Amino acid sequence: MSRALLRSVLELHAPISRLVPARTTTTNGPAAASTARCLLHQTAQIIEPSHPEPPVIPNNGQTKQPQHTTSAVSSSSSPHPSQHQQQSPTEEPSASHPPGPISESVRALLPLLAAQPGHYIRVHIHGRAYLVTEGDSVRLPFKMPGVVPGDVLRLNRASALGSRDFTLQGAPYVDERLFECRAVVTGTESEPMRIKIKKKRRCRRTKHVRSKHRYTMLRISELKVCRDAAEIES
Repeated sequence: MSRALLRSVLELHAPISRLVPARTTTTNGPAAASTARCLLHQTAQIIEPSHPEPPVIPNNGQTKQPQHTTSAVSSSSSPHPSQHQQQSPTEEPSASHPPGPISESVRALLPLLAAQPGHYIRVHIHGRAYLVTEGDSVRLPFKMPGVVPGDVLRLNRASALGSRDFTLQGAPYVDERLFECRAVVTGTESEPMRIKIKKKRRCRRTKHVRSKHRYTMLRISELKVCRDAAEIES
């Protein structure tokens, strides 16, 4: 680009020298030199590549830009719209599917399961399974967030529900319409302070790490089994 511009400027020296008369050069040297510089400056302004700026429309002191510019920037910033939709934190999850119909074998044996006392259930709380009955106390190996003592929790995820002679297995979970299991938050426990000394070989520095874990206590207050499956679907 610089070579082409230099070549064009050099080619313009010949017509400029012809435009200036010889007598002016001999009689009035400074005037002819200033005239030549003026002509050369005007010619150079024409030769220089121009970069036209986009038109600006005044709108009470604000600049209005065309709408297609914003759309082009948004499309270039997110080349994969599907990935952007998956990573969006404000996207709402899809609605859960309605539960399906109850099988005939469950319809026939559910009244027999509900008639026998001493029910047990294997509930899942944050991915951990607990085999409990009504009145049992459970100490979770973590502190459950968002609960306070006295809250009643509905445990609706269970993989097994049974009595002495009958057991209802889920695939992977039992239909939550067939039972009601509730737990009461009794409080929070904490273990004694533990201090662990960490040290590396051939290093005199030691690091003392303190830890004090907290646990949430639950008590199974209610466990009921539905007696009639026809009432659930109706």
